[in-house]
Amino acid sequence: MILSISGVVLLGVIVFLFFRKDGLKLSHALISALFGFYLASSAIAPSIKAGGASLASLLGGIKL
Repeated sequence: MILSISGVVLLGVIVFLFFRKDGLKLSHALISALFGFYLASSAIAPSIKAGGASLASLLGGIKL
């Protein structure tokens, strides 16, 4: 893995600050996309995918 976990955390903090400070601009969207790209290649990616799948099944099971 080219980018270490600390780099992913740094990009995550930058994205969070962009959202809190100014809203999302084009440059912020590019940083967010880069963050997502590196997060997908990190060791935590399978956990995120499993969490997303369980959330989708939970929401899909709600009867209104």
